[in-house]
Amino acid sequence: MKKKVVILGSTGSIGKSLINIILKDKKNFEVLLLTANKNYKELYKQSKILNVKNLIITDLKGYNYLKDKNKKINIYNNYKNLNKILKNKIDYTMNSITGLDGLEPTLNIIQKTKTIAIANKESIICGWNLIKKKLKKYKTSFIPIDSEHFSIWSLVGNHDHRQIDKIYITASGGPFLNWPKKRIMKATPSKALNHPNWSMGKKISIDSATMMNKVFEVIETQRIFELPKSKIKILIHDKSYVHAIVKFKNGINKILAHDTNMKIPIFNSIYQNINKSIVSKELDIRKLNNLNLKNIDINRFPLLKILRYIPNQNTLFETVVVSANDELVNLFLNNKISYSELHKKLLSFINLRRFKAYKKKKPLNLSQINNLSNSVRLKIRELCI
Repeated sequence: MKKKVVILGSTGSIGKSLINIILKDKKNFEVLLLTANKNYKELYKQSKILNVKNLIITDLKGYNYLKDKNKKINIYNNYKNLNKILKNKIDYTMNSITGLDGLEPTLNIIQKTKTIAIANKESIICGWNLIKKKLKKYKTSFIPIDSEHFSIWSLVGNHDHRQIDKIYITASGGPFLNWPKKRIMKATPSKALNHPNWSMGKKISIDSATMMNKVFEVIETQRIFELPKSKIKILIHDKSYVHAIVKFKNGINKILAHDTNMKIPIFNSIYQNINKSIVSKELDIRKLNNLNLKNIDINRFPLLKILRYIPNQNTLFETVVVSANDELVNLFLNNKISYSELHKKLLSFINLRRFKAYKKKKPLNLSQINNLSNSVRLKIRELCI
């Protein structure tokens, strides 16, 4: 029987990688739904290749174009139609939608899928308590797709999380690892986008340069594995070969290494517990013999100070941090603020009294998170423009 699959955010890099994996084994998969925000041309192309009968395109222009183009495909404009599209529980869903827009589809589709793989940081950071509640209610399995969290998930396996002594996640250091601090703070968007190891979108590339992505990854680790921040540490590993190390209380340390390629966690998530092979490089002994792991320099990457303010439990404060960072990164990419200002304004903004109060407020629903996010973004624009 074919494995029934949905890909949310199919036109991004994660979605495309998953589609390439499926195309090599097409006889064993049936893709029921693909979704995108604006890239309707790529979405339509994917639907033809995979013979997909249901598409969601949230951009109105793309929706109108596809609606007129092909009457044999069901075209929808939002995620409120999932009940109509998916009559029964499917086998696997990949959520690779970028940004906080990914949270609503995540919450809506959990009840419709046996397994959900999430590559959307913002969903986990801002709404983990809402996600966790639905996962439990509908008995849906969860697989994190970020290379670090997939590695931790793989290493921990069936171990009781209380047996974890320490988790180490690695950071390449991005394009500015060896730059003098004064030069870093004068960096231009083009320099910040030039990641040495990974090919990524603009937003995540800037977060990698500022090390904000590691702030987010520590928060994700806290939430997914129910650990205090004191048990999570970031190590610089400029080769991006080792993705996580887990130290257990029984004295055993487990290390997970793989090629700098997101296809590996994606492949293993969709073929979980199935004996399948992926073409990968030979074990790189040279890299293993020279891991060159280092403690991180917080003076070089000052946004790591934000971790001091993050509560151990899921609160609305994380939505403040995510939304403020999103807006400031966008302003930097559009040359509205400098690299130095990005850091200073973010650290200053999240310490405003009105926003610090959200550390004591637990997310209750999606509307609450979205309203706060919109308020934060508006305030950032008011202060910066």
